[in-house]
Amino acid sequence: MENVLLLADKNSNAWNFALKIQNYIEREKEEHILLKEVCIKHFRNNEIDMHVPENIRKKDVYFIQDSTKNPQEWLTELILIKDLLLSSSANSITFVLPNMLYSRKDRKEKSRVPISARALAKAISPNLKRIITMDLHADQIQGFYPENVPVDSLRSFPSVIEYLKSNEQKVIEMENLVIVSPDAGGVSRARSFAQRLGSKYPTAFIEKRRPIPGEISEMHISGDVFNKDVLLIDDLIDSGNTLCNAAELLRRKGARQLFCYGTHGLFTLGTEELCKRFERVIVSNTHHQKNDNIEVIDVSHVFAEAIYRAQKGLSISKLFE
Repeated sequence: MENVLLLADKNSNAWNFALKIQNYIEREKEEHILLKEVCIKHFRNNEIDMHVPENIRKKDVYFIQDSTKNPQEWLTELILIKDLLLSSSANSITFVLPNMLYSRKDRKEKSRVPISARALAKAISPNLKRIITMDLHADQIQGFYPENVPVDSLRSFPSVIEYLKSNEQKVIEMENLVIVSPDAGGVSRARSFAQRLGSKYPTAFIEKRRPIPGEISEMHISGDVFNKDVLLIDDLIDSGNTLCNAAELLRRKGARQLFCYGTHGLFTLGTEELCKRFERVIVSNTHHQKNDNIEVIDVSHVFAEAIYRAQKGLSISKLFE
């Protein structure tokens, strides 16, 4: 992989993630791969400026972006780095977006609002070769991108299941487990997780009604959780209010121990309230990096495999069969 270049901001969380990708490919695939930094600075009025010190002419560049950045900076940097790489004669450009921001609005829920996921696709897709991300909020978002820009939405479930099984005594008592979606939209996600975990694991979901965004008036549970251990599965933990409300409902319905997993842990209101209600709060490191109160599963090796397979022309979907 001598013509492949990993690129990341050295002063961001993306750098450590990129280092792990580089180390995995060199260790497991015995292939040397370069990792270089993009230097990002700001003018006095906070406009972003950037520079790549290395020659990138004719390189297949994989730019790894840090989703913990301010979303507006995250998007602006993507637009600027693409222009930088194109003007520097890169052979191809792939965006590696562990957590794809602006994905929560994939349809119009009322009049005169943007479809943010579609707007993002229009802004970043021209002249890209590929996008690699994980656990998209909705798989149909891939349809917003043109045919010549495939979007690989990697799955974190295999890594989570491996983690749960390898730490069975420490994390969750697996024999009495129900997989629960915190909303009706995540039912297929919960069922897919349960199937991968084993055919004996039942699922349930919570139906909620929102009078206005961010507020929940009613919650009902479909499925049996009485005297069961519950693992709530979601793609994103933002404020954590939905999970906290779900935990209270599950307790009232007789659930025993409560655990939750969210791929992308934003924790915009912190982790204290979640940790009061759940025995374990688990996330991946696509967004959240470190917190003493939660357990973080490293999924960088999944991205490393995807990058290696994409570069070698191998199937990425086989990683999740």
